[in-house]
Amino acid sequence: SVTSIDCGTFFRCEGLKSITIPNSVTSIGIDAFEECTGLTSITVPSSVTEIGDNAFEECSNLQAINLPDSITRIGECAFWGCSNLQAITISNSIKKIEAFTFAGCSSLKNIDIPDGVEEIKPYAFLKCSGLIYINLPVSVTTIESGVFRECFSLDSLTIPNNVTHLSSSAFDKCSEHLVFNSNNLKRFNI
Repeated sequence: SVTSIDCGTFFRCEGLKSITIPNSVTSIGIDAFEECTGLTSITVPSSVTEIGDNAFEECSNLQAINLPDSITRIGECAFWGCSNLQAITISNSIKKIEAFTFAGCSSLKNIDIPDGVEEIKPYAFLKCSGLIYINLPVSVTTIESGVFRECFSLDSLTIPNNVTHLSSSAFDKCSEHLVFNSNNLKRFNI
């Protein structure tokens, strides 16, 4: 039985519309579904523990995905350019949101980052221009550079008090009306 979807397995399979990954699969490799522009839905089973870098990059018609709690790592650029992605449920087992993971997901409106996530790497939500609401849990301690760059629709954000590193460029080119709710912003020069 299949235990992994290897690097580039379905790369540019533009006619692929939907896929149900079998329960035997534990990892989705680098570039596995990259540029599958016809892909609208995918079912990820609870057997999967890792999604590789660029795994779903430029799957521009993917609309929603539920990532089960078994997933402990989502690779860099995993959902880069999924411009029609409107909803995503992130695994409660994730500790770090990697660089560029959701960059260019311009239709994403709301996102709840689960408790347990401690670090948000550079440009994780770059150009999520439709993002209105994001919930940052108290577990977050680090928000790197450009994380919310060009998130034009984001108008309010609560920065958890446990944040010890907040890059001064984390909010570059966001709305000038963005309101921060936090007790500790003075130390970050925002």
